[in-house]
Order: sequence, then structure tokens, then C-alpha cells
Amino acid sequence: MSNARSRLATAISAGLVLISAPPAAADAAEPVPVQLLSITDLHGYFGDYTTTVPGAHAGDAPETVGGGAYLAAHLDRLRDRAALPAANSILFSAGDDFSGWPAETAYFWNEPTIEYLNHIGLRFSTIGNHELDRNLDYLRHMVDGTCEGRPDGDLCFTDSTGEEFAGADFDYYSANVVDGATGELIAEPYHVEQVDDGRGGTLPVGFIHATTSGTPDEGLSYWPSDQLRFEPEAAAINRYAAELQDQGVQAIVATVHEGFSQAGDFYGDCTNPTGPMVAMNEQISPAVDAIITGHWHALGNCTLPDPAGNPRPIVEAANHGRLINEITLQLDRRTGEVLRDRTTSTNHANTRTVPPDPEVLRMSQHWRDRLAQRKNEPVTDIAGDLTRTSADAEESSLGNATADAFRWAAQQDGGADVGIVLPKTLLRDITHAPSAGNPADAPGRVLFDELMFGVIHERGGFGAALTSGELTGRELAQLLESQWQQAADGSTTFQPLAVSSNVEYRYDPAAPVGERIAFGQVRIDGEPLNPNATYRIATLSKDFVPQRAVPGFTALFNARDQHRTAYSGPDALAGYLRSQAPLAPPALDRVQAKP
Repeated sequence: MSNARSRLATAISAGLVLISAPPAAADAAEPVPVQLLSITDLHGYFGDYTTTVPGAHAGDAPETVGGGAYLAAHLDRLRDRAALPAANSILFSAGDDFSGWPAETAYFWNEPTIEYLNHIGLRFSTIGNHELDRNLDYLRHMVDGTCEGRPDGDLCFTDSTGEEFAGADFDYYSANVVDGATGELIAEPYHVEQVDDGRGGTLPVGFIHATTSGTPDEGLSYWPSDQLRFEPEAAAINRYAAELQDQGVQAIVATVHEGFSQAGDFYGDCTNPTGPMVAMNEQISPAVDAIITGHWHALGNCTLPDPAGNPRPIVEAANHGRLINEITLQLDRRTGEVLRDRTTSTNHANTRTVPPDPEVLRMSQHWRDRLAQRKNEPVTDIAGDLTRTSADAEESSLGNATADAFRWAAQQDGGADVGIVLPKTLLRDITHAPSAGNPADAPGRVLFDELMFGVIHERGGFGAALTSGELTGRELAQLLESQWQQAADGSTTFQPLAVSSNVEYRYDPAAPVGERIAFGQVRIDGEPLNPNATYRIATLSKDFVPQRAVPGFTALFNARDQHRTAYSGPDALAGYLRSQAPLAPPALDRVQAKP
């Protein structure tokens, strides 16, 4: 592997299905068993979390499941039951381990999740789309424990043992995420685990990893292709399966953060499976002996034919620790090949019927106890209410402040001419008065909880990234015109957007929809809007994605030279308010209707 491609990898360093296949060549020696234990889409839900899953099979009653302490206990029991050498019991994840929404993990930027995964002995993980919700520096931080990866440096919390966060004890991999500038993979595409053959030697098992190529369609995980590209998953898997075979590795497993569903939705069944991984199974090389999936939060335990007609397991173990998938491979001791007629696959429910792991109970309680303190951390001060509404409805003080924040933050990373806040972005006001009954609050004080979670777009997680892109003046005018949209019945709706303080314009409410703003009525930095000039616009990444944007606001979809910044929307607002503290509510004088 090239040094460039490996730079991130170095840092990031139950229904039973019996698979029938033509009998393998007879071998006098007993096969070598390998236990594959996998979870997917944990999203930080290792605390006191309870939910349900349907039963294993049609007609079975739903089961109460959930909680990281029970998950850890079930994993220990599965390992003990298998009674294999430690090297032959392999626990891994199909991605989306963090960037989750439980407050006790999200409020500490998901570092507690890494502490938990270290505790349960996760051996490795595939990069999911949500591992890319922040920049690559943040992903490096999560693995190697550096305190870099956020623009405000708010990282490396003391963990539940009193030690400073030191990163993951496992590595992240992906075979299809490419640095847009260099053309190199951002992580190692595969790795090999050596299992004990029971006779003093080892046999190799190769694991190839892929990230959903639909990542750019995700609002939180959106990346411009100039920065990250996501190549087709199956082609990448096949390329590295051949490479592994050339190295003499015959047992090969693919872990893919892309999914499927099946009609029954019972965790041990496979009824009429559909989705990307079902189609992809027909393209993935027969050299791959098992496929573990994720991303869809679905329940499925399938056996599907590979392109050579041989059955192989295609599984998905739900999300949030509700299920554990267990695949048992039997390796030919002489050749290292998987004896497919002896492969079994089982999805196990994470029921609350076992004694919970006491260390995880202690760990999760620690983070819950710290949560109240974290929520009450002062972030900045304001001199008046920042609200989402105003008397004339065209502007709001919070909208204007946020547009200014987007422009300010983008100017720190990549540049911006204009900050814009699209409709349906702001979720709640920031008030000057203290929260009733909270002695940690004071007049004008803005607390971590009220600013970082709940103001901009997402109520949990990091929030969508701040991204900038170039539009012509004509396209910018089209974006402004999108505020007025005409319905099929002839009625007109108005959805105001906010613009940064260096922008002002007038509009004609009596003009036809699409013609309410003349170029000469828009000024940027005091100059009339030039329809042929280029302007760099900064707003949330979701607004560049057709599947996630506000309907009718399409001008950003083809923005040129896009750049995803190191800031999320909440990061930008927090940083700007700190730089201006105590910020007075901005005047509502940027947009005016013609008399």
C-alpha cells in the first residue's frame, strides 16, 4: 500500500441458517472454527437504552432489547459458548459506531462510545457514512486520541476511569473512499486476521471493507466530490478480493456499510429481500464467503447465491445494539478455504435476560452524571433575544445572526462572500432571560445545551457541516426568488431565508413569482449584484443535497468548487457569538418590500 493511502489507516490504526452447498473435498483433519461476531449502527447507544425487536420468526412475540451492559454480557456468553482461542473469536462493526444522538455520548462528541467499544473488545470497524460527519482530522482523533478535529478544540475529555481520552484500540477501514485531491484511499481497504489452526500454526482470514457510495446523499455526511469520492462498493471489494487471493488468503469476508431489508422484518428470517446489498451480492466475487451489512438499520439473516451459484450469508443486525450477528466459519485446515456447507449464521437479540456487565453500568452512569454539568457549561453571552420571528416576517434576529455566523466561519476555512440560512433550519430561539429553575443560567448567558443542540437543523449529533460553493449572480438571484413558490392551486407561499449583513435587497410583492427581485435591487458589499460574476455562498451541507434540501430551493445543487468546512452549523454559530460577545440582536434592515 502507498504511504499516501495508508496515512489515515496508520492513525486510525435467533434464527439459525444452515447453508447447504455441494460437499467440499474430504479432509481427514478437523476443520478450524472461526466465530464472527458483529454489530452495526450502534450510534453511541451503549447506555441505559431499551427498545424492542420483532421475534426471530413469523409468529414469535416481540422482545425487549437494548443497552450496552446487556450487549457486553451477551457477547461474553457467545464467546464462552464457542470456547475458541481468542484469535478465532472476532468482534467487529459494520460502521456508524458514533456520531449518535444519545445525549450522554453526543454531548461529549462521542468519545464515550469509543471507551465502550474498547471495553467490549471490538477488533476493527468499517467506516460508515456517519464516521464522516466531521472532517478527517476528527476521525483521526477518534482513533489515535489527538485533541485535534474541531475548530474550537473542544475534545479529549477525561473518561470514566479518570484518564484523558486516548482513542480507539481498533482500526477503521474502507476500500472505496477516495481523497478527491490525491486520488488515494483515505484508509486501508482490507486487513488480514490470523486465526489459530489448533496445531501451532495460523490461517489467514481477510476482511474487505466498504462505505456506502450514497454517503454524499446524506445531509450530515455530505462531502463534495473534490474533497471525498465514494467509488462503487462491489468493484472495490472484487479488486481487493483478488489481491487477497494473490497473497494466498482463501477465506474472505466483506463488511459493507450499505444495507437491505426483507419483507418479514423478523430478525431470524429472510423473506423477499430487497435493497442495494441484494443487488450487490450478484456482483461480488464468489471468492467472498460472507457479507455483513449495515446502514439500513434492518433485520435480516439471509442466504443468497453468489455469482457462481454457491450460497453465502448476507446479514444485517439492526441498529443501536438491538442484535448481534454470529457467523461460524469452518476453515479447511490444509488450504484455509471456507467449507461453505458448514457455515452457520444466527442473529441474536440483545435481550435483558442476562446479568448486565457491571463495568458498563458504571461507565454509562458516569457519563449520565457528567451530562448535567456539560449542559450547563457557559458558551457565550448575548445582549438581547435572538428570535426566529419578526414583525415584518422577512427577517429575524436569529436568522440574521446565523447568516452572519455562517459567513464568518466559512471565511476561516475556504472563504465566503455571502452567508445564507435557508428555511426550516432554525428550530428554537435563544433568549436573554435565564431558564426558569436553572441556577446555572443568568441573564444573557447562553449555555451549551441551548446553543449546541436544538437551535440549528438537527436536535442531536453534530449537526450538518457548513459548506460553501460558487454561484453566479444570476443563480444567487434564483436562490433568493425561491422564497416565493406558487402551488398548483395558484396560491403563493413565502418561506424567508436569511442573508448576511453585507447583503441587502428589495423585492416587489406585486410582481409575478420568479420576478420579484431585480438584479439592481440586490447589493453585496454595497455593489449591485452582477448576474455574471461569481459569489461564494456558505450554508449547511444539507442544502446542497437534493434529497435533503428544502423543496423548491434548487440553486445550490450545482454550485461549483464546493468546500466542506471544519465547522458544523452549531460550531459556526457558537464561534461567531463568542467573537461578538455580548452580541446585540442584529437590526432587521437587510430585506425590504417595495412600497
